Amino acid sequence: MARSPEERGVTRSAGARGRLLAALPALLLLIGLLIGLFTPIDIRPDAFLAAAMISAAALLPLWGTVLIGVGACSVFVGLMVYFNDLHDAIAYSELASLSAIAVFAAFFNRMLGRRAHQLLQVRSVAETAQLAVLRPVPRHLGHVSLESLYLAAAAEARIGGDLYEAIHTPYGVRLLIGDVRGKGLIAIQAAAELLSAFREAAHDAPDLPHLACRLETSMSRYASRYPGVPGSEIAERFITALLAEIPDEEPVVRTVACGHPPPLLLHHGEVRELQPADPSPPLNLGMLVSDGYHVDLAPFHPGDQLLLYTDGVTETRDRSGTFYPLAERVRSWSAEAPHQLLDHLHRDLIAYSGGRLDDDIAALVARRRSEPLSLR
Repeated sequence: MARSPEERGVTRSAGARGRLLAALPALLLLIGLLIGLFTPIDIRPDAFLAAAMISAAALLPLWGTVLIGVGACSVFVGLMVYFNDLHDAIAYSELASLSAIAVFAAFFNRMLGRRAHQLLQVRSVAETAQLAVLRPVPRHLGHVSLESLYLAAAAEARIGGDLYEAIHTPYGVRLLIGDVRGKGLIAIQAAAELLSAFREAAHDAPDLPHLACRLETSMSRYASRYPGVPGSEIAERFITALLAEIPDEEPVVRTVACGHPPPLLLHHGEVRELQPADPSPPLNLGMLVSDGYHVDLAPFHPGDQLLLYTDGVTETRDRSGTFYPLAERVRSWSAEAPHQLLDHLHRDLIAYSGGRLDDDIAALVARRRSEPLSLR
């Protein structure tokens, strides 16, 4: 997905801040020189020269750090010559201290550079894992246009326990959105397991109840493979999920809710929650299902849109602690194309929360078209 105007604005703002910070060591060096020239001789500029070298180590590449270190020592030597302090033992002691700080700054800069390189490698691996586990959904499947959104609560994160998928099957387009209980590596593993099971079962399960049973079986088997985990953490790792099916030839949408927030149906400016008549428990809690999975049916005509989302959307809070009113907010965007609708939602969530998301967020929009596209 192309970057939103907010993301481009954040990038420009970060670039401007970066340029200002990069100028800080030179500014401190200049302040040290001015203090040395225009203040009484007993006032030393050592603190500003040392601060210039330390800030250079954190903000500049190695060559810049070395240049600032040489500059700081040169400024101090120049002041010694200017004030005829070449025979002052204290001045030489201070020069030695500044030289040691310059060497330490260069060493510190190298260490930071190595850590930054390691972090870059880790983030690269994380992005590769995201593409393998939570890959982008196709823009068009049969009669359906699709768009997805994923926002991590932590700026450094790339993937978590929220998940989604869309597949074109002999029974129409089948959608999945889910949210793994908890966070961390185990949540990511559970999400990957569920996505793998859905991608396999969605093609041949004859209906959504059978598909939900297949997913429940897969997650139960996954949990049983880790009987020795302390506190039975795997066994307690349930997943709220919502399954949807949009047949190619029928203007309807079928849904099965497994402890997940209800989707929103957007129709001619109206927004309606598709509340399940008989909701089922989350996946990996199949022992609580007594009468099987119940399918809910709703009209879904060309131009209608279905918004699936995780609870991170509706549990986003503003500064006063009020939850995000999704149905109310999305009404004014209901006629927009899927990617524009999610762009609006993205910007609005960031603005509503003041840029402080407390949970991961995933959303998936499906819009029915009157004719299929050949592009898959």
